[in-house]
Amino acid sequence: MKEDDDRRRAEARRILEDVAGEGDIGSSFAARSADRARRHFSAEDADQADRIEVWGMRIGRGLALIAAMILIVWLVGFLMR
Repeated sequence: MKEDDDRRRAEARRILEDVAGEGDIGSSFAARSADRARRHFSAEDADQADRIEVWGMRIGRGLALIAAMILIVWLVGFLMR
């Protein structure tokens, strides 16, 4: 009986750890989205040993964000005429 309880507890603990690691279910959608954007713009997916690649990705992604914002402002202004 004791062994069965220990085995069930270990299995439950393993399942809870798997669920917690799969999708950060405990955090909100906004927090996950902000964290994903932070990782994207800080170029965490680049080879961290190559500083030029990291900074190139950061600069490129920053310029792309600025260009997208300018296009959105232009589009809104164009449609408001």
